[in-house]
Amino acid sequence: MKKHVTPFLAALLISMIVGFGMFVIGGNAAMNKNTTPVLNAPASSNASSASTDAQAQMQQLQTLVTQYQQRDQQYQQREQQYQNQLATAQQQLNQATATLKQYQQVLVYLQRLGIIQVDQSGRILLPQN
Repeated sequence: MKKHVTPFLAALLISMIVGFGMFVIGGNAAMNKNTTPVLNAPASSNASSASTDAQAQMQQLQTLVTQYQQRDQQYQQREQQYQNQLATAQQQLNQATATLKQYQQVLVYLQRLGIIQVDQSGRILLPQN
């Protein structure tokens, strides 16, 4: 019987020491006046910090959107300018083509009258009369 009593008493003694330690630590924590109140805990300051960070990030994104809209407007204005330049160049090309056709008609007419001759290389010759 003595074999069973000694381990039982040792386990009881260890359990009492651990329980008493837990009781003392818990009581000390409950009575401690230097604790941080729950409302002022770091988690709430993290939430307000996260809110401030989110607002700053939102402002930054709005600024980027505004910048992109301005850049898009500049690109559209530049594209319109290029379209106008292209239209002007097309008009000049059409005018030059019409002038060239008139010169060709004059050359053909002068050739029919025998005033000029055009050889195979494109040189214009004046016949000797």
